[in-house]
Amino acid sequence: MSDDDLEAIYDYPADLDRPWVQANFVASADGAVSVDERSEGLSSPADKRVFLLGRDLADVVLVGAGTALAETYRGARTTEARRERRRRHGLSDVPPVAVVTRRCSIPPDAPVVTDTSVPTLVITAADAPADRRAALTDAGAEVLLAGEDTVDPAAAIRLLGERGLLRIDCEGGPHLFASLMAADLVDQVCLTYAPLLAGPGPGRIVAGLPSTPRDMTLRSLLHEDGFLLARYRRA
Repeated sequence: MSDDDLEAIYDYPADLDRPWVQANFVASADGAVSVDERSEGLSSPADKRVFLLGRDLADVVLVGAGTALAETYRGARTTEARRERRRRHGLSDVPPVAVVTRRCSIPPDAPVVTDTSVPTLVITAADAPADRRAALTDAGAEVLLAGEDTVDPAAAIRLLGERGLLRIDCEGGPHLFASLMAADLVDQVCLTYAPLLAGPGPGRIVAGLPSTPRDMTLRSLLHEDGFLLARYRRA
């Protein structure tokens, strides 16, 4: 499929007037979210293409601290072609990364904070240690408070919306995804199924808080080299 074809399939709804959350995951055929504690072992060229498209069409990339550290996140990368794509959609050249961490557990020298062309947003709770918050601010991050003793997902999404960051691409991890589900904030799930049986041990794409089941509608299903790329939208 051409890039134009994929953009038409995966673009966010037009004329958004509220934050809209897309979750982006890859999983094995038996549901594992990682191999050797990383998602890389489950990915494919098609999955990577759609993953990058999710970033290119978003205002902000949302990720939990555990995933950001385990996957050695950096600021979003770009090319001239990708910048041109974003400009066509009325977006900034590079989306910021927003990291959710209840205790401000991201080290100030982590690549996601220091290796970026736009300031990283750190979303934390008001009772997170003040010295950690100050260290992240000194390192160039913007620290946002969403909740008192834990991060309130609804408040976090609202803070992003107040900054005009309505197209939210959540890349995990499972606990952040669970909190968004529990607050009924997930509008779309893009899930790649890898033709692999990982066996017992690895976690699944959702873990933590219970939530009320929500019906989703399958909006697209693509296939390449045994990988299935499904897109579900809230019914």
